Amino acid sequence: MAIELRQQLRLAQQLIMTPQLQQAIKLLQLSRLELLDTITQELEQNPLLEETAEGAADQQESQEEEEGESFSRDKEQVSEVTIDEKPRDDFDWEAYLGEYSTYSSGRVPIEHEVSPELPSLEGRLTKKPDLNAHLLWQLHLSHLSEDEKDVGTLIIGNIDMDGYLKATVAEIAQMGGRDEGFVELVLAVVQDFDPPGVAARDLQECLLLQVKNLSLPDTLVIDIVKNHLNDLETKNYQAIVRATGRIPQEIQAAINIITHLEPKPGLAYNEEEVQYISPDIYVYKVGDDFVIVLNEDGLPKLRVSPFYREALSKDGSVPEPTREYIQNKLRSAAWLIKSIHQRQRTIYRVAESIVKFQREFFERGIAHLRPLVLRDVAEDLSMHESTISRVTTNKYMHTPQGVFELKYFFNSSISSLDGGAVASESVKERIRQIIQSESAHKPYSDKTIVEKLREENIDIARRTVAKYRELLGILPSNLRKQPVWGTVKRKRRREGRT
Repeated sequence: MAIELRQQLRLAQQLIMTPQLQQAIKLLQLSRLELLDTITQELEQNPLLEETAEGAADQQESQEEEEGESFSRDKEQVSEVTIDEKPRDDFDWEAYLGEYSTYSSGRVPIEHEVSPELPSLEGRLTKKPDLNAHLLWQLHLSHLSEDEKDVGTLIIGNIDMDGYLKATVAEIAQMGGRDEGFVELVLAVVQDFDPPGVAARDLQECLLLQVKNLSLPDTLVIDIVKNHLNDLETKNYQAIVRATGRIPQEIQAAINIITHLEPKPGLAYNEEEVQYISPDIYVYKVGDDFVIVLNEDGLPKLRVSPFYREALSKDGSVPEPTREYIQNKLRSAAWLIKSIHQRQRTIYRVAESIVKFQREFFERGIAHLRPLVLRDVAEDLSMHESTISRVTTNKYMHTPQGVFELKYFFNSSISSLDGGAVASESVKERIRQIIQSESAHKPYSDKTIVEKLREENIDIARRTVAKYRELLGILPSNLRKQPVWGTVKRKRRREGRT
């Protein structure tokens, strides 16, 4: 069979992700702050995009025209103003400059420019010091030699954000070229710095440093921290009573002191700032209906520059490369504006569908949240599930019940004994309420919580209760239990008789 070349015509369809479509999908899953950053970046890169307020463009143009006419009309009538006055030779410039530096341009004292409720100028201009800077400041104020300060700098440089020393004494001695005894002396000085417990090598040493700072005359607290920390963690108070031979009231007082110590002394100097949530959607109840409002506060209003539009309309006055560049930027700007509008409409429709499905939640709270999956909203809006997933990513809704992520309204279902379904978030909330209502001396076990949920027609396994309890950050029953010192005392007496 001979090999030959042939031409064959074939018709086929393919789905191609154009750059414009990729941009629209990207905008759909951006949060509100990320969208603002993207718009700001496009405004810097695309000269055809302009930020303007609604109705402000025409007003600004007419105002500029009127100002131009009045300027040209008055230009011939106004003569140049000259100042003949000269400063005196004996003028006190130092007093003038000193007075001027304490006043603003409007000759108003700075302290009167702002509300008296605001912090001082120094408080507004300085940032919160971190743990490293706070310790270095104390080190430079201490009466140490230069060699000791060098080793102290190495020690402070190896302290983590929680305030613990992460390098051993031998490692610091090797880094500084000193012996370990010298490093131990400097470490003892650093451990006396504020905050108490800093530069400790483990939790036990951290607590002991804080107890030392309290100058307690009783050594029971030190005894418990040194020898019975594991029993304290597991709340085995009977073992502490037997080992120390102290009465329960003294044990309780010592435990109260220990539990008020700070296990992470550097936490107060953590530089992590609180990130406040800016909701994308607001839901208000007006009468018997819920009104949905998109949060567009701070989002710039975009338009295509009329200057470049006019340049394209002129035939032959613009070179061909420039015209092609402007046309490409014009298409990019128009597509960006269209994609933003489409994004806002899609978010509104998804929020409207969520309010329709979860109406009882908006009216009565978390306990009435119903099971919902992405497919339900996708079928309701005739969209694909991936689109709903992108819309609900990193978006938040302000509701009468609080601020929630849109993903929060989509949760799995748990079967009830009567054949119905209950949302998993509602079950978590009910578990939290049951644990809050328990006795501190006799907390509910996971098996007891299962039985109480069955009384409310909720069919759930014990391991599921344990899983939800861990997600809620709640300890097991044996670690939630508070001691009943009368029982401990009676057990101690029985053991004494035997």
